[in-house]
Amino acid sequence: MPQQTQTHMKVGFIGLGIMGSRMAANLQKAGHDLVVYNRTAQKAEELVQNGATLAQTPEEVGRQCRVVFTMLATPEAVEEVALGQQGFLKELPGNSLWIDASTVNPSFSKRMAQVALKMGHRFLDAPVSGSLKPAETGQLVFLVGGEAPDVEEVKPLLDVMGRAVLHIGPHGQGASMKMVNNMLFGQIMAAFAEALRLGTALGITEEVLCQTLLNGPGGAPFLKLKEQKLLHREFSPEFPLEWMHKDLHLAAVTAYEQGVALPTLATVKELFGQAKQAGLAEEDFSALYQFVNPK
Repeated sequence: MPQQTQTHMKVGFIGLGIMGSRMAANLQKAGHDLVVYNRTAQKAEELVQNGATLAQTPEEVGRQCRVVFTMLATPEAVEEVALGQQGFLKELPGNSLWIDASTVNPSFSKRMAQVALKMGHRFLDAPVSGSLKPAETGQLVFLVGGEAPDVEEVKPLLDVMGRAVLHIGPHGQGASMKMVNNMLFGQIMAAFAEALRLGTALGITEEVLCQTLLNGPGGAPFLKLKEQKLLHREFSPEFPLEWMHKDLHLAAVTAYEQGVALPTLATVKELFGQAKQAGLAEEDFSALYQFVNPK
């Protein structure tokens, strides 16, 4: 594939949820022609109004593009759009580049890389660190696994959507870093929720607890971004709780595959599972506090 990412080009984008819709919009604002597909077509309306082509199937995306991004919720969803009956991979011109920005398990990313290679294409696992606001403002951090020349080729597109592109290593390493990252976020949120629960039981206000803990050495920087959600119990989703539960589940599956025991992960995963069952699935993952300390 010729080096053409420096100029405007045709880009396929599959998956237009909270993250994907904003990432695609930034590509569009930079002047790239988009061919988009989403299972729920109305999520593509704004992009289409601004000039994007709406594909009726993933296959249609594959026929029209040589670079395709996927940003989907689960490995199963990624596999369906790539390899299913109407999958895009079989329709791509030879030596195309598929960038999967979804958060999936590393063994899945490695398998997709092998499948793509056998079909004559190239693959990058490129999940992102950041949620709704960074996606909107083009401030995501891409954690990339794959071949260095492929990373360089697609970097101008990634730079439109993010503030940094970190090439972690070969296929699966981007997914691996994202998994470790999200596992830590989930565990920190659970620990903080329990700290607030005990603190309020002891009569300290949530405001004083947040002010003291978040400005001390134990306050993880991302918790500061969740402070207002916690204090106002306003959990509109930036990163939905059900997807954090999914990521913790995939981390547990990966730990099993690697023969690694992670007892804290197992406990936190089940805590998020209980919160999901309690009706908080579509709220922000910081709504775990609502479950741990209901009012």
